[in-house]
Amino acid sequence: MGTKPNFIFIIADDHRSSSIGAHGCDEVSTPNLDALAKRGTDFRGAHCQGGFNAAVCTPSRATVMTGRSVFDLTPPDNRCADDFSVGAIIPPSIPTMPQLLREAGYKTHSIGKWHNDKQSFARSFSTADKILFDGMSEHEEMVLQDHDPSGIYAEDRARKVTGYSTDIFKDAALDFIETADRDEPFFLYIAFTAPHDPRTPPKNWAVDPSGVTLPKSYMPVHPFDNGEALIRDEMLEKFPRSPDAIRQHIADYYGMIAHMDDAIGHIIKATEDKGLLENTIIIYTADHGLGLGNHGLMGKQNLYEHSLHIPLIFAGPQIPEGKQSDDLVWHGDTHATVLSLAGLDVAPECGGANLVGQDDDQTVGSGRQYFGAVYRESQRMIRDDRYKLIRYYKDTKHRASTSNSPTPGSDLLQLFDLQTDPDELINLAFMPAHHATRDRLLGAMENWQLKMGDHCGLPS
Repeated sequence: MGTKPNFIFIIADDHRSSSIGAHGCDEVSTPNLDALAKRGTDFRGAHCQGGFNAAVCTPSRATVMTGRSVFDLTPPDNRCADDFSVGAIIPPSIPTMPQLLREAGYKTHSIGKWHNDKQSFARSFSTADKILFDGMSEHEEMVLQDHDPSGIYAEDRARKVTGYSTDIFKDAALDFIETADRDEPFFLYIAFTAPHDPRTPPKNWAVDPSGVTLPKSYMPVHPFDNGEALIRDEMLEKFPRSPDAIRQHIADYYGMIAHMDDAIGHIIKATEDKGLLENTIIIYTADHGLGLGNHGLMGKQNLYEHSLHIPLIFAGPQIPEGKQSDDLVWHGDTHATVLSLAGLDVAPECGGANLVGQDDDQTVGSGRQYFGAVYRESQRMIRDDRYKLIRYYKDTKHRASTSNSPTPGSDLLQLFDLQTDPDELINLAFMPAHHATRDRLLGAMENWQLKMGDHCGLPS
């Protein structure tokens, strides 16, 4: 067995952090993810950074791959574009995580969804199987591609594959593990399309909606136009959202997560049976979260915690066992940590930090004071370990209505105390007792925007 660790990197689509048993949700069955968190380190403060694309998964996945911010990956002239490719193309000048591992002697193998450009995929992976070059599909029938050594991945080579998406990707992963060379380090990338809509769990994994609890922040409609009120995701359920409809959406979501968790269990068991587990680091994360009735929203085109807060679990050699960290971390840290665990240097242009193995005491986390996120030109967010500020801009192409703003004609602000109000229901922004906190976070937001080269809402 080689001395370099193997990696199994599993990324889900739309899986919010709150929908895991180990994170306090007793209505979803995730025994394998719960066990993985217990065996390794669970980063409870992980977030995505948002993006300038309504398909938030594309910039989120690009930040994982490159360690670069969404600002680095999106030229200023494109930040208002009505184009789903914005933030999806990874420039040839920016190496990806699997590309760097491949150059360092790893066999890099991809299975499942790749919602970025084909050129970056080709240079990243030495082999692949069951590739979905699209943002979504029906789960019972997908148009997939096999590995193309030329790296072209022409459309006429795609073929329809029937079966359930999670099972297809699981079986492809089991095939790879079964034939893995114990003396060649590998990076296995498994990108499930679950639990993304269409929310159609297999029949034997269906969850009874009558047993689903409505989220505390359930609302029939969002109380104001956040700048993206009629995007595709928001049209997946009619207005106003009824309690029964939201329970059904969540039940289907939980069923798909439970089925995916079972698949993950099979992948981990196969790795153990092959004798590879002791030298394999397993990472589980997601591109972003989802609304599903929280705040009256269905999608991820917003900056509430249900849409930004994601799971991030590391387990295996070099990873502290049974630890939790509430530090503010993001996809760039995941990128930096994988490379560091492989013994590779992290480029100074990357914005991430190595989250594990920083000293003899096995300290984990980022030590980050603030974390910022973005949605197109209409929303900005900054938060610390307790308070969170969201700003909705009125004078942008994708602008928010400010009819509910306490100061007519001004940008709308929301300030939440996540310690006492984790569901983000009580806006403290205009309460005199919280003006100092609001102004501190406004200053932190401006500093973060200037650092990122983001001038949205700032004086010219």
